[in-house]
Amino acid sequence: MAQPRPVLLLGDSLSAAYGIAREASWPELMRERLAALEPPRALVNASISGETSAGGASRLPALLDEHAPALLLLELGGNDGLRGLPPARLRDNLQAMARATAEQGGCTLLFAMRIPSNYGPRYTQAFDAVYTELAQAEDSVALLPFFLAEIATDPQWFLEDGIHPNEQAQPLLLQAVWPRVAQAIEAQQCVDGRWLAPAEVDSEAS
Repeated sequence: MAQPRPVLLLGDSLSAAYGIAREASWPELMRERLAALEPPRALVNASISGETSAGGASRLPALLDEHAPALLLLELGGNDGLRGLPPARLRDNLQAMARATAEQGGCTLLFAMRIPSNYGPRYTQAFDAVYTELAQAEDSVALLPFFLAEIATDPQWFLEDGIHPNEQAQPLLLQAVWPRVAQAIEAQQCVDGRWLAPAEVDSEAS
């Protein structure tokens, strides 16, 4: 029996165990849960600290060829925003990655990202809109709300830099991500590179 296609995580320092033990990071905690599914799923964590959407877009084709993931967890864009890069360029990069994944029959779970309000309302609103508009425009993309929302305003969950979540925060990050990942896999919500509507999921299951 062929092994199920893996889950590929492409992110930045928030997913690359920055400043903490790798085994304590939320991707490693998720790896354990994926392995416990029946049949089990593998996780390929290709996250790199400091990664941008352009860097992810350049690396993704080789990752798709090697791993052929059923689901891409796309956690990128925060570093683009912190550098003040044009939102249109961010959108183009994220869209290219989602479409490349769909071409291989996979779907993308796009992590909504946020940047500090001191970048000004015009830029921050344009940045935020990239994620919601892309999820609306692409059948292969579903949006995961900002996964740091529960901890973002409480310093106890962060390292001394005030940016990166500490080890104690990792289970909370997993809690924000896992239900959507598990639902996608267990309900087989992705078919031929697009997310099924609820009625279609019910039809496929019957």
